[in-house]
Amino acid sequence: MQTKKIILDCDPGHDDAISIILAASQPSLDILGITTVSGNAEIEKTTMNALKICDLVSLSDVVVSKGASEPLIRLRETAPGIHGDSGLDGPQLPEPSRSWSDEHGCDTIIRLVKESKEPVTILPTGPLTNIALALLKAPEIKDNIEEVVLMGGGTFGNWTPTAEFNIWADPEAAKKVFDSGIPIVVMGLDITHQALATKEVIDQVQKIDNHVAKIVGELLVFFASTYKEMFNFAGPPVHDVLTVAYCVAPELFKTKEVNITVETKGEYTAGTTSIDLHGITGRKANAKYGLELDVEGFWRLMIEALKKF
Repeated sequence: MQTKKIILDCDPGHDDAISIILAASQPSLDILGITTVSGNAEIEKTTMNALKICDLVSLSDVVVSKGASEPLIRLRETAPGIHGDSGLDGPQLPEPSRSWSDEHGCDTIIRLVKESKEPVTILPTGPLTNIALALLKAPEIKDNIEEVVLMGGGTFGNWTPTAEFNIWADPEAAKKVFDSGIPIVVMGLDITHQALATKEVIDQVQKIDNHVAKIVGELLVFFASTYKEMFNFAGPPVHDVLTVAYCVAPELFKTKEVNITVETKGEYTAGTTSIDLHGITGRKANAKYGLELDVEGFWRLMIEALKKF
């Protein structure tokens, strides 16, 4: 079976952690590397969290590189109200068995894309700083990137009235990526809010008798509590996991080719993704935007993945 070569660029974060776990369970995916970025928590915390999850699912041979600690030009913001002070509050995970690579995350992306004999798919699930830095430093890597499947944006916001956190945290980086000409698939809030870890879902996860599923259950319970408190959701959306699910089972997703531009200058709208669903601007489509999810099929994929550990 031919495998899809992927790089996970993330800021764990509960949903990022579950993304790594899903990717590790899939024989159709070849994880070339994991790079981290400041976002849900500060860079040292997100990198430590990535290493802990790699230990959990035995990804001992996958390079983990610490990437950007700050946005390109803006002040850093994090989300402790959602993910806790550690970025991964809830379960008690042991200290990592190894440290991160000495190589900067953007350099790891550049190296892995250049070294790969097959096109690479990049899955960013945090602010897009590392991807923008890699494209600024080595624009030639675009030739060997199959696509970028990212979590970010939406026709509405979750951090401001109009902006989703990942794009809002570094809109200049996001604009660089969206304007790059690379094929892009976007899992925005319109579709990620369909992937809710309801009580019924959490119950299913908790019935799986292995350590990985136990940790995922604890992650979801904590995530559910903060989403209930902050947004009054009945269950937390597992946003980032959809990027991996799309690579494994694209048939679960309905997408539409659209033009997406990122607002970088608005006093109240910085970080907004202007998603031209109806083609009213006449601008050329530059992304596939996720609209509808086969929710039952998605959770079936997740539950079966967790049973493999």
